[in-house]
Amino acid sequence: MPISQLQFPGVRHLVDDAEWQTRVDLAAAYRLVAMFGWDDLIFTHLTAKIPGTEHFLINPYGVMFDEVTASSLVKVNLQGEKVMESAYDIIPAGFLIHSTVHAARPDATYVMHVHSINGVAVSAKQEGLLPISQQALFVMGSLGYHDYEGIALKDAERETLTRDLGNHQYLMLRNHGLLTTGRSAADAFLAMHKFESACMIQVRAQSGGSEMVRIPDAILDNAPEQIAAGRRGRGPEIVWPSLLRRVARLSPGFDE
Repeated sequence: MPISQLQFPGVRHLVDDAEWQTRVDLAAAYRLVAMFGWDDLIFTHLTAKIPGTEHFLINPYGVMFDEVTASSLVKVNLQGEKVMESAYDIIPAGFLIHSTVHAARPDATYVMHVHSINGVAVSAKQEGLLPISQQALFVMGSLGYHDYEGIALKDAERETLTRDLGNHQYLMLRNHGLLTTGRSAADAFLAMHKFESACMIQVRAQSGGSEMVRIPDAILDNAPEQIAAGRRGRGPEIVWPSLLRRVARLSPGFDE
């Protein structure tokens, strides 16, 4: 028997323009995460706050990232309760992390969390991310660390997550993975691209066996200023249209 493709009821007619654009951008981000190989089957999450509301979009449990569409995303409140009909549930552990970040950081319109192989590998290193690349420099200017507390199901972890994230854009979850925040899908995705790239470079550099050259402290000390300047720029917004074209070309249907 042939395996049929998933079909999701369209919701475009049920939502306003702002929500639909958020859905399209978030669905594109899911497809891109799959393209770059950062997905962990169905077990990580990207979320977005719907403008002008306290409602959020998250992936339907059981759907692969390269199957996610704008209409398939599940709309929930901060308690993880569905506020629009959907045949799919969500993963409680995943939403605990995301709801905590959204609640603590009103500027975190988008939150992306992945279990990328390189990211988990570096998160397991005592020294964490090392200053050995330009990618790492950008990340380390706004990086926090959160110790592993088991599968994220306990409300008590909300307090430590909030504390460890602080005002950072990047959070390394020890023995677990990577998390980024952003004002837009472009902002959060580009941050994740830098984060995972920095981890990949470190894994490869450490596998070589010879001594590594670290970025001097004097340059590291100026990293926060460089990060701030970069975030004032238009880098994410410039690269995002080209990423959308890639998704449309290689993984069509995300905007349905």
